[in-house]
Amino acid sequence: MYLKCGFSVAVLAAAFGIYLLPSPIDPEPFMFNKPPPLIGPLTINRKLHQGRRLFYGQLKGPESFTTDNEGNLYTGTVDGKLWQIRDGQLSFITQMGKNVSECGTSDFEPVCGRPHGVRMDRSGHLIVVDSYFGLFKVHPQTGEKTLLVSNEDGTDGIPFRFLNGLEVSSNGTIYFTDSSSKWGRQHHRYEVLETNHLGRLLQYNPMKQTTVTLLDGLYMANGLALSPEEDYILIAETSVCRILRYWLTGSKAGVKEIFVDNMPGYPDNIRISAMGTYRVGVSTTRFPGLFLPFLDIIAPYPALKRFIVKQILPDGACVSSTQVH
Repeated sequence: MYLKCGFSVAVLAAAFGIYLLPSPIDPEPFMFNKPPPLIGPLTINRKLHQGRRLFYGQLKGPESFTTDNEGNLYTGTVDGKLWQIRDGQLSFITQMGKNVSECGTSDFEPVCGRPHGVRMDRSGHLIVVDSYFGLFKVHPQTGEKTLLVSNEDGTDGIPFRFLNGLEVSSNGTIYFTDSSSKWGRQHHRYEVLETNHLGRLLQYNPMKQTTVTLLDGLYMANGLALSPEEDYILIAETSVCRILRYWLTGSKAGVKEIFVDNMPGYPDNIRISAMGTYRVGVSTTRFPGLFLPFLDIIAPYPALKRFIVKQILPDGACVSSTQVH
C-alpha cells in the first residue's frame, strides 16, 4: 500500500513539475464544429501507396513542383537544393543557402535553406520562396539567384518568418504566403498546436519591386492557387483544415470567404487540374481516435496544449491527397 501511495505521489509530483515549466507556445482556443468527413469519396484509402517512388535517396523531401514549356519538372528539397528533372534525369540547379554536409537535417535548415513554393514565370525563370531567406528569381540553367525580397526586410515592418506557398499570375505578379510572423519552419508543429492567426497573403509587383500585404490574420497560410480567370486566389489555412477564397478583381475584389471548410486533413499545396477541379495535398489526415481526432479534441483547450508541447513531439507525417470542386 505504501509503495502504491509513494508511486502515486511521485507521478503527481512529476506531472505538477511539468505543469510549472514554461511553455514555448501561447495557444489560442479553436473549435472544430464537425468531425472530419471521412466517408464516401473521402474514405481513408491507401491508393498513394501504389505510386512509384522516383529518385529514391536522391530527392530529400521534395515540396513544390512546377514545369516549363518543354515539360521539364522543377522542385526544391529539404536540404536547400533546387533540381530539374529532364528526360528522366535529375540535375542539380543551385543551393539556396550554404552547401554543407549537414544539409538535410533540421538543425541546419536555416543555414542550407528550404525552398518551399516553386513556380515558373513568363520569362522562363524560376520563382522560389525559401522559408529562411526570402523570395528569389532563379535562372534554371545557370542557377544564378536574384533576391527579390529578403526575410529580414519583410513588409509593413514585419520580417518574414515562414515563407511557404507561391503563385505567379500571367502578368508576372507574384503571390506568396508567410505562414507565421512568430514561428519559423523548424517549429511548424508549434504553429499547428498554437492555432494562432499570424499568417499573411502577400503580393510582389516585379515592375515596381514592391511588396504589399493583401490579407493578414490567417491560420498558418500555406498553399496558393489562382483561378483560371485569375479573378480570385485560394489560400490553404493548414492549422484549421480549411481553404479560403480571396477575390482579386470584380465586384467582390478584396472580399475573403471560406471556400472549403472542415477538410479531412491539413491542406498544403493546391494545384488546378485540367478538369477545372483543385488538387490539394493533405499533409496529415484527421484520423479519428476513440471519438474524434486528437488535435480536434485538444483544440479548444490552451492549457492542455501547453502541457503537451512540453513533451517531446514525434517527427514524421503521413501524406495523402484530395480533390475539390
